[in-house]
Amino acid sequence: MIARLTAFALLAATPAAAQDAMTVVLDWFVNPDHGPIIIAQEQGYFAEAGLEVEVIAPADPADPPKMAAAGRADLAISYQPQLHLQVAEGMPLIRVGTLVATPLNCLLVLKDGPIEEIADLAGLKVGFSVAGGEEALLSAMLETNGLTMDEIELVNVNWSLSPALMSGQVDAVIGAFRNFELNQMEIEGLPGRCFYPEEEGVPTYDELIYVANPETMNGDMIRRFLAATEKATQFIVNYPQESWKIFSDTSTELQDELNERAWADTIPRFALRPEALDQGRYARFELFLSEAGLIEGVRPVSDLAVDLGTQ
Repeated sequence: MIARLTAFALLAATPAAAQDAMTVVLDWFVNPDHGPIIIAQEQGYFAEAGLEVEVIAPADPADPPKMAAAGRADLAISYQPQLHLQVAEGMPLIRVGTLVATPLNCLLVLKDGPIEEIADLAGLKVGFSVAGGEEALLSAMLETNGLTMDEIELVNVNWSLSPALMSGQVDAVIGAFRNFELNQMEIEGLPGRCFYPEEEGVPTYDELIYVANPETMNGDMIRRFLAATEKATQFIVNYPQESWKIFSDTSTELQDELNERAWADTIPRFALRPEALDQGRYARFELFLSEAGLIEGVRPVSDLAVDLGTQ
């Protein structure tokens, strides 16, 4: 079911100005990774920027970039590794901002299980939720440890990453977030352990990014959106407990130990300058994918990402 949250403008003292309607598709159900968006919404920062923002949680985690590319959303939250693959396939997408500026993804196994090193996954099942980007990371991590994708069995577990691992449906999962699934498993009494991509042969990358269709995007509107989320991020950093209360009050489903732990773990990872672009990071990751045989050729950074603040 698609969840919809809409921010409405509240302008006092003067007549209400027309608000620009904007649709943003999340990568997942609403969770602490989306803190700056929800806080910008709840604090009225979008309204101050002249925006009426509709936030949509996708029915399928593979949908958001496709929706942005097809013009069904102004922005989508996606992942840097996935962006490289989809642009190489010809999908009209470009990174316009960063939400989470460090890797969150990890290859997750049971802490007290039989997998002590990645090489132990030979012949076993690995769950995933988003095809493409997660497989690219997994492939590189396996290769660093002497395995190939042909030596493991991939299982699409959709949203159920940690449940699939804890139930024994799979032996490991790729796509688990270290700020969320690790906390979830510890709370459930079945601790997990992460193998981190950036320690297993994968260049550091931006985990969550904002993508848009470069041919149809409204640059001015996106700049205002990013300015509002930057203001929200500063509020979160300055007032972590107050911002958690504001965030969690938006839904009873967020009011639990898991989300509170994840909130604290995610704050240091939010992009403080969401508009700013690290060109070297994108150039390195593009070259990495090309050398790994996961994409053909190397595209210039300008085909992948843009810093709207310089335009």
